[in-house]
Amino acid sequence: MNPGGRGGDDPARRGPLARLTARRVREARATGGRVRELTAVLAALLLLTVSAGCSPGPQPLVVHAAASLTDVLPRIGSRFSAEHGGVELVYDFGGSSSLAERIRQGSPGDVFVSASEPVMESLAGTGLVEQPVVVAGNVLQIATPPRNPAAVDTLDDFTRAELRLVACDPSVPCGAAAEQLFTTAGVEPRLDSLEGDVRAVLTKVAADEADAGLVYRTDVLAAAGRVEGVDVPGAEAASTRYPAAVVTTGERTEEARELVAYLLTPPAQQLLAGAGFRAP
Repeated sequence: MNPGGRGGDDPARRGPLARLTARRVREARATGGRVRELTAVLAALLLLTVSAGCSPGPQPLVVHAAASLTDVLPRIGSRFSAEHGGVELVYDFGGSSSLAERIRQGSPGDVFVSASEPVMESLAGTGLVEQPVVVAGNVLQIATPPRNPAAVDTLDDFTRAELRLVACDPSVPCGAAAEQLFTTAGVEPRLDSLEGDVRAVLTKVAADEADAGLVYRTDVLAAAGRVEGVDVPGAEAASTRYPAAVVTTGERTEEARELVAYLLTPPAQQLLAGAGFRAP
């Protein structure tokens, strides 16, 4: 199963991830769509629960954030809350493109932290977010089950037909970065699935449902003991930067601005570095 890229109708001109067969693309995107829909429903239910509470207190600060921030951002939020009067934060993690679409559709939110500068720039162009600032960086690694039983050591191993191999869909930042890596290396990967966000790839590898997958270095560190990481030559050329911005339709603009600024403070940057993120 050959993956594919995103350019034009001529298969020969498409990137390697986008050359996945039409059937597999439909299956992968349908699955990703269901996951994104479920996440959106759960987030909406959480917000409704908070809104319906008996307390007349202020609404929580709602943060939409890239899935690769799932482990570290709540830790930063806890410090921020302790230093800002105990403000409550609610998180909605997922693929950056899906999160941006929720914001466009009017999903409640105060802060957006994306793993894609183009996605953020698109929102900024519509006036839905204030001026973004880059708060962190990341690079891809190959994730394998412990002890790497299939001996996946390079991108070339992603052409081995006997292996179960996964990556993110090119429509999300981790997939766009993976596509760039494969294209630069001249590798035509044989992928079994394209996932809707990086944590879905990590989950498959950690559950031994895949022999290898491309995820961020931070995800490998977060899953220490459940996966191993293999450095990818040239990964720096496809590095990811994380812009953060205040959502202009949010209800807690001042607190949102304070949180975005806090992400660049030494305490927050120390936590990000400890999780494997690069400095902005």
